[in-house]
Order: sequence, then C-alpha cells, then structure tokens
Amino acid sequence: MSDTMQKISTGLERAFAAGGFAEPSVETLRDAAGVSLRTLYKYTPSRGDMVLAALENRHRRYLARVFDDLPEASDAALDAILDRVADWMRTETSHGCLFHAAVAADPASPALRDLLERHKAEVAARANAACGLPPEDLALTLVIEGLTQTWPLASDAALDASRRLARPLITG
Repeated sequence: MSDTMQKISTGLERAFAAGGFAEPSVETLRDAAGVSLRTLYKYTPSRGDMVLAALENRHRRYLARVFDDLPEASDAALDAILDRVADWMRTETSHGCLFHAAVAADPASPALRDLLERHKAEVAARANAACGLPPEDLALTLVIEGLTQTWPLASDAALDASRRLARPLITG
C-alpha cells in the first residue's frame, strides 16, 4: 500500500468512526484524509470505495492491536485478548463494531458483507489459535462479539462478564 493510500485510509477510518457512514460530507472526508479532492477520488473513486478503504485499514489495525505479541499460555492469551478488545472499545470506538455498522448502513453491498465476514473469521481464527481452541469453535467468538456489542452499555462490566464466560472455555 502506498504512503498516500495509507494516509487516505487512516483519515477515512477516523472520519467514519466519528461520524458514521451517512453523515460525513465529501469535504469532511477529504479534510480527514488530508489530500485534495482529486487525489481522494484518484485512490477511492466512490464513497463505497472510501468505506472499504477505511474498513481495510481498521481491519489491519485491529488484528495487530489485539493479536500481535500475545503471551504463549492460553489463559494469559485469553486475558490479553479480552483486555485489548476492551481497550480498543475504550479508545477507538465506544459505540460498537464499525464493520457491523457499515453493513447496516448499506446492507445490499456484497463487498461490505464479504469484508465483515472476512474480518470476523480472521478474529475468530486468531483468537481460537491463541487460546488453544479448535478452529471451528464459536464460543470465544461469541464472547468477543458480546464484549464488543455490550461495551456501549456496560463498558468495564462487559469486560468482567466476558472474562467469567470465557475462562471455562480454555480450562475445560
């Protein structure tokens, strides 16, 4: 990815996370990307392309932040994953999953649905691998999704509940 595209994607991600997918005007998106309108449209020719670029950026950042350099022990990895998801919610988005919000804003978009499915599948695979769970097991995915979706209502109480629900998954 070029430096310009990275700059655009990062700015678009911030703009959509702050203002949703319908609210930001093209001028707001251009300003957030820090490029001219011509450059914005050169790299992302439509609003749909802008949303996809923003979400691809978010996908990469989320995976790195939650799953890079996890402890090797399953119980420590589980605690780290849940803590990092909570930290993400606390610092990046306190109102739920941006991927789900994008699909809700444009439910007819196959590209958005594919990106949502890919993101969630990669989160599940990495979480299960880190915690020593079978790849097809959905339980930890449900706990992580529950934490993400419940965070806006319960914040740290959602983290505490997630820990209580997830601990038996790795201890048998």
